[in-house]
Amino acid sequence: MGNREDLLAGAKRCLIEKGYSRTTARDIAGASGVSLAGIGYHFKSKEALMNEALFEAMQEWGDELAATLAADVKADATPLERFEAAWDRVVESFARLRPLWVTQFELLGQIDHVPEVREQLVRGIGEARLGLAELFEGVAQGTDPERERLTGTLYQALLTGFLSQWLLDPASALSGREVSAALRMITS
Repeated sequence: MGNREDLLAGAKRCLIEKGYSRTTARDIAGASGVSLAGIGYHFKSKEALMNEALFEAMQEWGDELAATLAADVKADATPLERFEAAWDRVVESFARLRPLWVTQFELLGQIDHVPEVREQLVRGIGEARLGLAELFEGVAQGTDPERERLTGTLYQALLTGFLSQWLLDPASALSGREVSAALRMITS
């Protein structure tokens, strides 16, 4: 790896270990083995580096989740069984990636003060919605824009809401079966 890649890797480690706002340029330099000057040379600022590291980490999570969801679904599973299995794997991923999620929620509280992060989060949430519609509903991107928008937005809201509850109290997280039972209760 080169210095740029080393800095990104170091920044991702710092995101997980210290969070976004508590990470200093010195922390990143130490974690990456690259000089402080390298941050300015490659990224112009610590914030630009941290933003890129955060969004790379989120993309990696999305790719990992997509592979996990696609791998374990039984061919003859009903839509409800696919939903329950997928939701269980999503909740399992919360534990593995807790520091990353805490960092994302930390940034939500700062979006009015960090416009470049807000812009990237808006782009990221749009991509996530499309990906969630494809993962949960099997809607190929670009084939049914209205279904992608509606189902993707619903899944994003569910994910964000359940994640925030899980971060506070993991023991109360609902399983896929419990989420589908709750949805049936409110739609009956």
